[in-house]
Amino acid sequence: MNKIQNKGFTLIELMIVVAIIGILASIAYPSYQEYVLRAKRGDGKAAILSAQLAQEKYRANNTTYLAVASTASSDGHYNVVVSSVSASNYTITATPVVTDATCGNLILTVAAGTETKSESGTGSAADCWGK
Repeated sequence: MNKIQNKGFTLIELMIVVAIIGILASIAYPSYQEYVLRAKRGDGKAAILSAQLAQEKYRANNTTYLAVASTASSDGHYNVVVSSVSASNYTITATPVVTDATCGNLILTVAAGTETKSESGTGSAADCWGK
């Protein structure tokens, strides 16, 4: 008698593998989304620092800061606006193109040489601006 051996997986084995992959994906996906948001925040912070550098460079040669129109960040994830411009202070606001509930707008206020970093979302400054 020839004995036939089945080679392959049973349906239950396949279902267990699919369930394990589903569990791993449900754990990994939120972490991935947070990583993407943090990377986009980096683009916003870089845009704010670039605008701040331009303001300080202009102020070095003039008696006031420069009011600038809205610009996009280098990767296009944030719109940057310089407002409340005077001889000694200004505010730079980076508004995300895609909603970021944790940080919302990233805001840098410079008044009389003192910098204040804040955000309009539910997160803390440490979460949004780093250390």
